[in-house]
Amino acid sequence: MYQMLRRDEQKPSVNGTVAFEGEPFGGEVSFFLMDSPPGHGPVLHRHPYSETWVVRSGKAEFTVDGETTRAGPGDIVVVGPQIPHRFVNVGEGRLEMICIHASERFIQEDL
Repeated sequence: MYQMLRRDEQKPSVNGTVAFEGEPFGGEVSFFLMDSPPGHGPVLHRHPYSETWVVRSGKAEFTVDGETTRAGPGDIVVVGPQIPHRFVNVGEGRLEMICIHASERFIQEDL
């Protein structure tokens, strides 16, 4: 048994990000397919599960538990549960990134 969510069924946000929660499909992970403009990124927040980012193109600056680092195409960043984090597109072009949440639904506490 499988389910498929076709591209034309995915509704990107104003900034170009597609959100997918696994729960309605019987999946155990959720993710964002980001395609965001320069300067875009979420506020400082945390989750009760780990989050993994895969940078596909562009440049992101991550702040994780008060420490800042930058990542580019091909880099993978992982943060553990309950650790405050955020990121922002610091490149001149769009940031394409996959943000994988180890949960069947998004749970986020903004800080």
